[in-house]
Amino acid sequence: MLSDRPYMRSGYPRETTSALTWILCATMAGAVLQFAFHQLGNDSVLRLLALSLVGIQDWQLWTLVSYALLHDGLLHLLVNGLMLYLLGREVAPLLGSARFLQFYLFAAALGAGAWLLLNVLGDGSGFLIGSSACVIATLIFFACVYPEREITFLVFFILPVTLKPKVFAWILVGLECAGLALCEVPGAAFPTSIAHSAHLGGALAAWLFYRFVYAAGGLDRVAPTIELPHWFRRRKADAVGPASPRPSQPEEPAPRDLRAEVDRILDKINAHGFGALTENEKRVLDDAKEMLSRR
Repeated sequence: MLSDRPYMRSGYPRETTSALTWILCATMAGAVLQFAFHQLGNDSVLRLLALSLVGIQDWQLWTLVSYALLHDGLLHLLVNGLMLYLLGREVAPLLGSARFLQFYLFAAALGAGAWLLLNVLGDGSGFLIGSSACVIATLIFFACVYPEREITFLVFFILPVTLKPKVFAWILVGLECAGLALCEVPGAAFPTSIAHSAHLGGALAAWLFYRFVYAAGGLDRVAPTIELPHWFRRRKADAVGPASPRPSQPEEPAPRDLRAEVDRILDKINAHGFGALTENEKRVLDDAKEMLSRR
């Protein structure tokens, strides 16, 4: 039955957040291992997964993304996890699970690259941990897609402030640039441990992904994975061919064929997002919903 698929029970199918769930679970697991080993006086997890210039020179290339699994304390973990969950619920359905995972890893890698570049110019010491670059990338991507949608957030978890995402994004980028110049560059006046360079790398990754993948239509150029059913091909041919008398009772597609086609479309949504569907595929979903409503 088509109604066995939860996506078909009401409205258009909604994107699952499996990639987001896996990312959050992996981040929590990394933090638990990090904190547990640290309590035992063993920092092997930190040395294995944290990003450092020395580690990259030793060909520990996995640390370009694995550093995002570790955090500097419980508050750091909770803030990043909460922000990623709230923003990811909006961004993940737009990209699909596979694309969202690619976006997350790209943001982590570009944030790592920006931090490493600054360390090459400096003394090359220290290490980088935390998913802040990926969280900021998700926020910037959200602002690119919904620049005018007003959002309300709590300053210091107390004072509510309402801003448009594009305004908040520009303020955030400005603050990060100021923090980079005043606190992180070699010889900074107010040195801190905050990796503003990685944050700016994540912001750049979000803009690049939006500009050259999402806005450029990269999500729409997805070839069907199987051949369309014969009844669907006839409908398409009729739409572009000469007009023919419309039958009083058009023949409905076989339920088995329709179910297979709907399953394929739903799998495509799960992998690439709702924006990857063609108009014909959306029409198939409408037809399937009408059949369910008549039962």
